[in-house]
Amino acid sequence: MGFVKRGEAVAAAHSLADLKLVYRELHRSLSRSPELMDSDFLLELQEFLHQCAVEERVDTTDHGQWDQWLSSSHPASSPGTSARS
Repeated sequence: MGFVKRGEAVAAAHSLADLKLVYRELHRSLSRSPELMDSDFLLELQEFLHQCAVEERVDTTDHGQWDQWLSSSHPASSPGTSARS
């Protein structure tokens, strides 16, 4: 895992748990750093995490489910399924 520079871009490979943590902390910082709202990084990270959550049957429009999923370090359980380790 780590960062690789590719021209003007940087590619990274990190665990889903790390990405969730970074997203939560960036989101908490929005009131102090509103310029984050316009950053491509935050928008792309949110889109990626939404996609991962939906794949785990999380309703990302339900803030409670979304917050719970972001706070977990393992796949969420949904009715009729069990969490995978």
